[in-house]
Amino acid sequence: MNKGELAKENFTSGLNCSQAVVLAFKNELGLTEEQLKKLAIGYGGGVGRQRHVCGAVLGMTMVLSYLKSDGHDKLAIYDLIQKACGKIKQELGSIVCAELLDAKTLQDKSPVPEERTAKYYAKRPCADICKLVAEVTEKYLK
Repeated sequence: MNKGELAKENFTSGLNCSQAVVLAFKNELGLTEEQLKKLAIGYGGGVGRQRHVCGAVLGMTMVLSYLKSDGHDKLAIYDLIQKACGKIKQELGSIVCAELLDAKTLQDKSPVPEERTAKYYAKRPCADICKLVAEVTEKYLK
């Protein structure tokens, strides 16, 4: 199973978008599943369900930053992140959660996530977005 398929499976198993992408790279990151879930949980739904930058993209940013940066060279990691985001924008038209979801989905601004049902998954592109973002992440790790 590739990273994209793993991220999609992670999302459809109940993880949020950020967690889904980060956990797809669990082996490479060298942290436990619980540590990674805790690290990424607040970024779901475009930062705490506020619909800002897509949580999957924020998960990608965490993965690329952790695995590709030395923690000091901002120029190199910013360049890499911008290129990866550019690829996602090229594919989806945006990296902003609110722009990726339809207007009906965005009417609910509460911090309470919707129940994960077949209807939930049918109306959202999130699982496929997680798949794409993990594939882009994998590409930029190489």
